[in-house]
Amino acid sequence: MPTYEFRCRTCDDTFELQRPMSESSAPANCPDGHPDTVKLLSMAGISGTQQQPAGGGGGCCGGGCCGS
Repeated sequence: MPTYEFRCRTCDDTFELQRPMSESSAPANCPDGHPDTVKLLSMAGISGTQQQPAGGGGGCCGGGCCGS
């Protein structure tokens, strides 16, 4: 079950909730009972590196079709 991170706008507390994806946009009260919360963007599973494909083909300037 996915974990979603929320921040309470009243007390500025950050907390996590496990819930089904079908309930990902449902409102959530903070542990102190405040209803004014916002779901935070999670970066879990997103890598900061990007590999370029091997080889020189493809694309106008990468394939040698420009100015030849």
